[in-house]
Amino acid sequence: MKKIEAIIKPFKLDDVREALSDAGISGMTVTEVKGFGRQKGHTELYRGAEYMVDFLPKIKVEIIISDDLLDICVDTIMEVARTGKIGDGKIFISEIEKIIRIRTGDENESAI
Repeated sequence: MKKIEAIIKPFKLDDVREALSDAGISGMTVTEVKGFGRQKGHTELYRGAEYMVDFLPKIKVEIIISDDLLDICVDTIMEVARTGKIGDGKIFISEIEKIIRIRTGDENESAI
């Protein structure tokens, strides 16, 4: 089993969710996060004063999937979340050792 963490632009969330659902992938956790990478923030104007915004708003999508769905999931996120501009985000993939569903006690694949 794998855990996919994708950091994407906020306006791409609905498109990513729909595309993953169409690909047969259900269940995800979404968190509003802030950060910066190569973008290094940007300058905004507020009431005539210019100020630097260091941390840009992003969305973190977390998905736990079986190994056989990994490529489909990653390809779908990459295709849908890409704008071709700096700040499109990143995808992190890690191994999941064990999953337990609290309500039933189901473990691993049956708990997804």
